[in-house]
This record gives sequence, structure tokens and C-alpha cells, in this order.
Amino acid sequence: MEVIAVIRDHLQENENVKPNTAFIEELRSNLSEFFNKNGDFNLNEFKNALKENNIKEFSDGYQLNFIGKDYARKQAGDAPTSVIVPDNEHNQKEENRNSKNLFFTGDNLEVLRHLRNNYSNKIDAIYIDPPYNTGNDDFIYPDKFEYSDKQLEEVFGMTKDDVSKLDALKGSKSHSAWLTFMYPRLWLAKQLLTDDGVIFISIDDNELANLKLLMDSILGENNFIGNLLWNKSQNPPSLSKTIRHKFEYVLVYKKGKLGQLYGGKVVGGDSPIYNAGNEVSELTFPKKSVTFNISDGTYKPFDSDKISLKNTVIVKSGVNVNEFKLKGKFRWKQSTLEKELLSNTKLIIKSKKFSPRYARDKERIVTPSDILSLKENGVDTNERGRKELESLVGKNLFSFPKPTSLIKYLIKMCNQNNKITVLDFFAGSATTADAVMQLNAEDGGNRKFIMVQLPEKTYVEKNKKKIPTKGGKAAFEAGYKSIDEISRERIKRAAQKIKKENSDLSEDFDGGFKHYRVVSPEKETLDKIYDFDPENYELVSDMVESFSSSALGVSGNASGEDTILTTWLAEDGYDFNTHNLVEYDFAGYKTFGIKDTRLYLIDNNWHSEQTKE
Repeated sequence: MEVIAVIRDHLQENENVKPNTAFIEELRSNLSEFFNKNGDFNLNEFKNALKENNIKEFSDGYQLNFIGKDYARKQAGDAPTSVIVPDNEHNQKEENRNSKNLFFTGDNLEVLRHLRNNYSNKIDAIYIDPPYNTGNDDFIYPDKFEYSDKQLEEVFGMTKDDVSKLDALKGSKSHSAWLTFMYPRLWLAKQLLTDDGVIFISIDDNELANLKLLMDSILGENNFIGNLLWNKSQNPPSLSKTIRHKFEYVLVYKKGKLGQLYGGKVVGGDSPIYNAGNEVSELTFPKKSVTFNISDGTYKPFDSDKISLKNTVIVKSGVNVNEFKLKGKFRWKQSTLEKELLSNTKLIIKSKKFSPRYARDKERIVTPSDILSLKENGVDTNERGRKELESLVGKNLFSFPKPTSLIKYLIKMCNQNNKITVLDFFAGSATTADAVMQLNAEDGGNRKFIMVQLPEKTYVEKNKKKIPTKGGKAAFEAGYKSIDEISRERIKRAAQKIKKENSDLSEDFDGGFKHYRVVSPEKETLDKIYDFDPENYELVSDMVESFSSSALGVSGNASGEDTILTTWLAEDGYDFNTHNLVEYDFAGYKTFGIKDTRLYLIDNNWHSEQTKE
């Protein structure tokens, strides 16, 4: 019953987690040579190393501070205290059984804590569309601070005034509350990214400035790639008396090393092209673009204008000079120019200043623009996103769903590899999953998605009746009891649509996903975990059953053994698509293990005959 002991240990460890614990662990993983045998960081030794390598100290005294920052930093270091419940009914269906895509229903902070164990440095791209904190009920800080005032004072070194300010964040919509909410999630997201991974974050004016500062503090301002301006609407509302907001933003950061970003391809060569021959002393100097072959002195205009000027071309100090004193910057020396002409190099000349450049006959990558629009790069608006969603799952379920074209463009931008893993831990209407499947259908790729969505209810219970929430009426009336149900249904229907519209779809196309629920046990179960004694067989049986899907109050038909095994595998660093899980039968005792590595004993009916077997 190792996994129960692990949860117990996590609960106890979290009591001792400090605001700097996550940072210290990151230092330990990257700079282990500066830690002594007692686990203390040797600051003087580190400073000496900086001096020896001629690295000067620098500080401008500028940093982001907010109420709740220390609490948020502690959350980033906390271990998960929840369990991962497989949805066996869903996962065993034909279309999902071998799927490599994942969907997690649960608090994304707890899910990210689990993923840190088995997906660190494995996620190639992250796209999130978090709450914008507009003040229109899109965000209310959800944490209830399960700490007494005394614990807050002891763990965080807070004064009574600090504790009072932190307590004020409960149910708040303030900037501090939003930053406290986002900090640990973004910190954990950083741990999951590959070294050349990229994260994209949609945001609007309300928190753009704060998000930029927050990301600078987590990933470093040197890893800021850019702020993309997305044309979100063709017809922005005209009710405002100040500005009609037509644009939103997508902040882009890399984790570390990164090659060229991809904004598309240009196919074929440029025009006009000068195909040089043997004579290099004279060249037609065009008023407009022409094709000219210097070997026989002929030229072919692209238009009807007559071209009569003829001059010797001389390049000196990077400038083209002739008797008319026409100048154009050019990087070649005269000798280089003549060599290229004699080699039949194709050049492009588009002006009277004669500024030639190489003609490119092959495809080349275009650097992406910081404008995202239908005209610029085929990225559509919210209006299109709404139509896409309505065609799949119904009307008025989400206010501002993103269009798949936006996510597709961002995914393609960060990596030309069509086998990447994409994470979205604010899944919402699951546009990201739809976009990944569409891309795979278009180019035969094998991209995988991981979605995370909170099971936010579309109703509240009053007098034993279910009453739709203010924003959940349409969803509730359509039969969706929680937001994650809409997300999963959208993925299913999007996959069906893609298969229907693509008759030549690859057999490897993955239109399914495995579903897991991340659930925190009830307080009664947690109390039992604290008092857990593995020698007490009767207690073991009770504990195993308390982790079944029915005992945890969720659907999926998972036994306690299923939940414990799934959670245990994640804790040990195995991803959810591990192929080396083997089923064993030891004299009637059935269990699972990793081939040639380890055995997971969950049931309590292990006796001497099993050991002998």
C-alpha cells in the first residue's frame, strides 16, 4: 500500500513546504554542485564561481510583488494530495483503448503537480486561455486557504496584518488574487516544457502588464519571444464610449534554447530574375523590373515600357556606383559579383538603385508576424470560433471560444515537428484538442494533446432541485452538468467530423483520448491515511475500497486497485501511455508491474504461496 503511504507523506511534507521550496529544488536539480551534504546551498561558493567566470552581479532593484506571492510560491512546491481515477468505461472503448491523447477532469493545479512526476521536460508546446479577470464573473479566486492564522504566521513569517490581507483574497477578483492563482500553475508549467519548448498565453488588457511581469519572473525576460496581436473580432461591440476593443494578445515565451519560429513557407523562386552569362562589364539598368540575360545582351520586359539605359556596374565598399551616381547598398564586392555572374547565379533586381539579392528557387521558411489575422496568416476571429463550436455541440455554451485556426497557427509556429505533445490546462471548449486533430488530419502528423478542465458545474442545488447557474443555463438545458462534459463531447464530435470529411485519413489518426479524474479524498479518508497501518489487513481492504470511483463519488467504474495503480505509476514517473505494463498472476493473485523493473502489490491477499510462486 505504498501509494497510501505516499499520500500520507505528501500531506505531512506539505506542512513543511516553504515559499522557497520549489525554487530550492530547481537550484538543486541544475546546480547540485553548490549544495553540501546537509542539503544547504553554499552561497559563497556560488559567488566565487561567478567571479571566477567573470560574471558580474547585477540588480536594478525591480521585481513583481503582490499579496499572496509567498503563498503562491509555497503552492508551487506542494506535492499532490489527490488520486488519479481512470474512467474505465470511456477508456476501454475501441476508439480510446490505444489513444495517446489525455483528458484530465480536475483542479489544474493538482493535475500539474501529478504531471510534474511523469511529464517533466516532455511537453513541447503549451497553449492556455486563462481567466482574463475582467470583473464580469469570469474569475473569482477559488482557494479557501486551508491554514490557520497561526500556521500562516509560522510557515510564511507573516504578521497579523499580512494574514489579514491574504485572507481578503478569498473569493476576490483583485490583481493580487489573480496573480496568486496563476503563479503556481505557470511555475509548474515551466517544469513540464522541453528545453526548446514554447508557451502561448491568451490575455487581454486587464492583466497583460501583470502577466508579462509574472512570466519574466518565472521564465526570465531573456526568454520572452514576443507579444502577438490577435484580431479577435471583425465587429467589436460599439457600446464603449472610449475604445472599441478589436484585439487581444498572445504572450509567447520559450523555456531555453529555440530554433527559428515558423510562420509558413514560400514556394518557388522570386521574380524578376537576372540569369547571368559570360559578359559582366555591362548590364541593362532598368526603370522597372525585367528579365535580362547578359550573355547575349537581350532582355525581356515584364511590361510594355521601353528600357534604354545601359551602364557599367561597379560595386565599391558595398555601394553600386555608375556615371549617374545611382547608389544602392549591396553586401558583395565587385569580384564576388563578377564571380556569381559567371557562375550563372540567378539574381533579383527590383529597383533603379540596383540592389540585387539571391533568387531562391526552393521553399523557404517565413518568420511569423506579430499580427494574427485572417488577412495576414489565416487566423480567424471569435465569431468563427463560436460557429465552429455551435456546429458541434450547441449554441450559447461558451461566450468567446477561440477559433481552431488560431491554435493551429500557434502550434505550427513553435515547431515544424508533427509529433509534438501539446498541453492546455485551461481546456474550456477543447479548441486545442480539435486543432491538434485537424493538423494531424491535414499533414498525417502524430501530435498528441493533453487537456485539463475543472468540473465546474452548470447548476446549483436549491431545495433538492438543480437550478442552472447564470452562465450555465444553455449548457444545463442541453444536458451538460459540468463544463468538462462539454469539452469531452466537443472532442468526440470533432473527431467524427474530421473522419467524415477526410476519406483518405491515415490509419494512424488518433481521434480518441483516455480520460482520468483527479480527485481529492474526503477528509474522513485523509484522516485514515494519517493513521494508516499496513500491517492491519482489515484496514488495508477498507482503504483500497475508499479509492474506487463509486466511493469517491465519480463515474467510470474504477476499482480502488485501478485508482491506486494509476496514481502509483504516475508517482514513479511512468507516463499514461506506458507500454511495458505487464499483468501477472501469482497463484491466483493478479496484479501488474513494469517488465523486469518492479511489481505493484495492492490487494492484501498476498501470502507465502505467492512469494514462492
